[in-house]
Amino acid sequence: MIDIQSQMTERCVELLLLPEDEPQLLLDIGCGSGISGGVLSELGHTWIGFDISPAMLSVSVERETEGDLLLNDMGQGFKFRPGSFDGAVSVSAIQWLCNCDKKGQEPWGRLRKFFSSLFVCLRKGARCAFQFYPETSGQVEMITSAAIREGFGGGLVVDFPHSTKAKKHFLVIYAGFTSNVPPSLPAGAEEEHAEGQRETSIKMQQRDRNKKRAHLHKGMTTKEFIESKKIQQINKGKTVKKDSKFTGRRRGPHW
Repeated sequence: MIDIQSQMTERCVELLLLPEDEPQLLLDIGCGSGISGGVLSELGHTWIGFDISPAMLSVSVERETEGDLLLNDMGQGFKFRPGSFDGAVSVSAIQWLCNCDKKGQEPWGRLRKFFSSLFVCLRKGARCAFQFYPETSGQVEMITSAAIREGFGGGLVVDFPHSTKAKKHFLVIYAGFTSNVPPSLPAGAEEEHAEGQRETSIKMQQRDRNKKRAHLHKGMTTKEFIESKKIQQINKGKTVKKDSKFTGRRRGPHW
């Protein structure tokens, strides 16, 4: 988990398109136990982070992270000096704004409060890269709409869009427009995730094997199972192959 979160933080920083060899002051939203903050420090940046969980912040303190930490609910907004930050990152956090965890919470209102507070504390043209896990396409639309409503430009970057396991969503937005803002969003990663594909293939093979073995749980031999299936097909008016001496016979290994 630490490795995955660290990789996603590095990807967020890459999407910020920060000036090379120039340390920046970054805001880490939903900093948790300080894993993402540790990556920011290793990359030479100064950071301030906040999280809603006191327990997670305590872990961050125990890990002796270098950033300043605050206890705060991002859905209630935050008050930093206007134009304080050169950018902002977040890993696996902003999707929680779409939930109603307490009575009276309204996702759209919390999203707008979050993005309006964020826009104020960023310098003009500063970029944000937020990795998140949307449950539905509706959540993606609601999050991006709230950001645009509060003055941000940008949009969604999806890494590995064709991979079920490795697919990652990043909201990449700009706080206003300046001459150094790129005309288009950074490209999403396209390479296939070999490990994810291999695990998916193994699962599919296992599922097929389980289907083939289903008859064993019914107390039937393979031949009896095949014959019962043929009878079902005949009753439905379908044509089936005739039985032979090889029907239901176990096959040897293929070389």
